[in-house]
Amino acid sequence: MSVHRIMGIETEYGISSPNNPGINPTILCAAVVNAYSDFLFPDRQKPMRWDYYVESPFVDVRGYEIERELADPESWTDIDIGMPNLMLPNGARFYVDHAHPEYSGPEVTNPADAALWDVAGDRILNHAAQMASELTGNLITIYKNNTDGKGASYGTHENYQVARDVPFDDFVKHLTPFFVTRNIWAGSGRVGLGQESRTAGFQISQRADFFEARVGLETTVNRPIINTRDEPHADPNKFRRLHVIVGDANMSQTMTFLKMGATALVLSMIEDSALDFEIDLADPVLEMQAVSRDYKFEQQLQLTDGTALSAIEIQREYLAASENYMASKPFDAMTKQVLVLWRDVLDALESDTQSLIGTVDWVTKKSVLDSYRLRDDLGWQDSKLKAIDLQYCDIRVDKGLSYLLQRNSNSSEMFDEQEVELAIANPPVDTRAYVRGKAVQNYGANVVGASWESLIFQISPDQPLKRIGLPDARGYRSNETEHLFAQQCEPAEFVTKLEQLISEQH
Repeated sequence: MSVHRIMGIETEYGISSPNNPGINPTILCAAVVNAYSDFLFPDRQKPMRWDYYVESPFVDVRGYEIERELADPESWTDIDIGMPNLMLPNGARFYVDHAHPEYSGPEVTNPADAALWDVAGDRILNHAAQMASELTGNLITIYKNNTDGKGASYGTHENYQVARDVPFDDFVKHLTPFFVTRNIWAGSGRVGLGQESRTAGFQISQRADFFEARVGLETTVNRPIINTRDEPHADPNKFRRLHVIVGDANMSQTMTFLKMGATALVLSMIEDSALDFEIDLADPVLEMQAVSRDYKFEQQLQLTDGTALSAIEIQREYLAASENYMASKPFDAMTKQVLVLWRDVLDALESDTQSLIGTVDWVTKKSVLDSYRLRDDLGWQDSKLKAIDLQYCDIRVDKGLSYLLQRNSNSSEMFDEQEVELAIANPPVDTRAYVRGKAVQNYGANVVGASWESLIFQISPDQPLKRIGLPDARGYRSNETEHLFAQQCEPAEFVTKLEQLISEQH
């Protein structure tokens, strides 16, 4: 195993209208998604719908299902509430999630593709917001952040396909200290302490203050470090989907790549029972908050055996284990890239943090904030610093502070604009996202619904809808299905041939 596995990222974006601050954010979200729908499908008569048949948000991996009435209503993700919900030509989902526009990237097989299609999402949101602003007359701005600074938090969730036969307790045991300390390089930085930012200060992570449990099913209240939602979107007898909700939204392409790659390595070691050390934090929830506030790396995290380790020391344990694990295995270039980057970042955090400006989000953000604090003698509670914090994650390429800093730094982005443009318009070629995205591209008027595991076609108004299941996340790739699209069949013939191909594979 290596960094290669089925994975993906889903991001809820912050949204506002500076010239109309009282407007309902859900209305803004709908305007943004609808504007992009009209751009992609100008002749479409009916809105595309999500296929909720395969959603199961109340099933817990620990072996039970909670009653809907006992769950937070925001977790009722299996109900169509009439909001815009698109499957995009690049295989991603773009929809309204309560008061946020959400982009869920397509399934990919490696951390580089996860980062690339994540950047594509930023560009899609920016384009959609520009069009919605023109149509509504309201300036709409989109932010890739995780809190409004007033007590609300929204997620950037990672998803990883893992083996079903591995005891879930193994994931809980080994991932908890990894996730608690991962923010020392994956955090995006935040002005303000506490959920409502009432205490002045700066911290490494946007999300750390919003976690209140070690393990649990919820994602919006009593958030757990390890989420137990059992919704595999694949063969449930073989796979789980590990739904990771502890991460920050990264503007740095490099940190998104490292976040996904390092986590994939740790998962591979857990699946192979290759982690020969155990780090049991005495109170992981409190330690996560402590790590977030310790940007000078002065604190030790207390373990249940009475000893203590720093966050960097814990990360080095996982890095060393990953290096040892891969030493006896075929070494692909991307896995080596992740390991080298992981070590370089940890070394720099210990010896020369400023060298990470332009690479690690929280370091980059803090460097700008510190320059203003020193120049203007500002305290951490100053509204100017909070505005800079927000501007850092503005996804407008010409106005977002992270883009400006990137252009002015010595570091370079992972992807050029040509690669990003291709990812905006096209799906990955090595997962089922290919057939989904290409079906939307070529037969968009006939695709009336979709999900990660299905496509729903309407061939004609007088025929029943045709639902085609896509149970294999690694199936229906370009080398298996591109000939169907090259034939440019009529919709009815295409659906028949796709059904036959899937039937032969299963």
